[in-house]
Amino acid sequence: MNVEMLSRFQFAVTIAFHYIFPPLSIGLGVLLVIMEGLYLKTKNKLYEHLTKFWVKIFALTFAMGVATGIVMEFEFGTNWATYSRFVGDVFGSALAAEGIFAFFLESGFLAILVFGWNKVSPRIHFLSTIMVSFGSMLSAVWIVVANSWQQTPSGFHITGQGINARAEITNFWAMVFNPSSVDRLSHVLSGAWLAGAFFVLSVSAYYLLKKKHIEFAQASFKIALGMALFASLFQLFTGHQSAIGISKTQPAKLAAFEAHYDSSAIGDLYLFGWVNDNEQKVNLGLKIPGMLSYLIYGDTKARVTGLNAFNEANRPPVNIVFQSYHIMVAIGFILIGLSLVALFLWWKKKLFNQKWLLWIFVFSVFGPQLANQLGWISAEVGRQPWIVYGLLKTSESLSKVVQANQVVFSLIMFTAIYFLLFILFIYLLNGKIQHGPDVPESIQSEYEHQKALLERE
Repeated sequence: MNVEMLSRFQFAVTIAFHYIFPPLSIGLGVLLVIMEGLYLKTKNKLYEHLTKFWVKIFALTFAMGVATGIVMEFEFGTNWATYSRFVGDVFGSALAAEGIFAFFLESGFLAILVFGWNKVSPRIHFLSTIMVSFGSMLSAVWIVVANSWQQTPSGFHITGQGINARAEITNFWAMVFNPSSVDRLSHVLSGAWLAGAFFVLSVSAYYLLKKKHIEFAQASFKIALGMALFASLFQLFTGHQSAIGISKTQPAKLAAFEAHYDSSAIGDLYLFGWVNDNEQKVNLGLKIPGMLSYLIYGDTKARVTGLNAFNEANRPPVNIVFQSYHIMVAIGFILIGLSLVALFLWWKKKLFNQKWLLWIFVFSVFGPQLANQLGWISAEVGRQPWIVYGLLKTSESLSKVVQANQVVFSLIMFTAIYFLLFILFIYLLNGKIQHGPDVPESIQSEYEHQKALLERE
């Protein structure tokens, strides 16, 4: 591979690994607010134990997110110097806001959240939980704003020429509220809420199958299920809104989502298939005629701009975008279905007796993570060959002095380090899950009683 592809692959590896952790932190943060809020309202100690246990998991994911996020900022300078020069004014303001307003808010109150039990009043501790959760989402706001500006640049002008060209902000709020930022932020946050909710559902289902911490697991499961149902349905809505926005601002990306080649024709919606780019068709595909036109314009006869309306050099690689997009959508519908089935069984008071469903929930933790990664691939590969849409191509953004062997060496090094970090994360996470919540004897006896009843069944 050449320097461009190696640098792109290196950045993909580092950001994909990093993106495991921030969505978990955001989702768990919201659940912590709900759990501790229930404790303050009901004075039920069970909710306090829920909060204390999941705070430990939150702190671990937060630490991993911080550790793995630093590398990407250095990559901007080492591998993508031309890009960094071009977007420096825009990214400087957005990322500075993320550091000043979000990261310090989140990390400042984190100490109270983790170590402040019995040291501050319950209300102050609850305030710290809210601030940590709010800070994690505020951090996502500024990161998404910066990335969305690359997709739909606004509020700027270009100074300089050639290698010295750079975008300078002329309207800060136009940059913040660029045409795609709100849609993309809502979609990212709902994906993060799903990641946190299904993580809690997975651990809770594991405890129920092992007949451990029964009351604790049931309470965690119910709270997370409510959030999972809301987030999965909201994810569907935000995804639809985002697709409508993409049809206006990045029509080539939308065309790649559905392998829609005709420059102006009725758009069909594929459920699955394999794109043959040379013949410009989808093999082994199943489609709903006119459905893409209907979803975008509310009319099954409306014409949708296709890939042939664009110069071949300005089209994204179609099959990888098509596949990542469709698998992401399929996972989204599966998560909605799981949430609805669990809600129905909960209403019938049969939820916690369905071992088959609990086993599915144990492994469902991978669903949101995979969907989040595929969504990122769809968005980022879908805007190729542009790194800043319509302004700067990826091939023009590289550092001029970086050699292929240097990128290969650093890629191997980062991959090895991240592999060790992931092993450490799994080891620590498993230790906390196996240890379980710290529950007083008075409540533990009730747990043991329920466990004995289940074992007799």
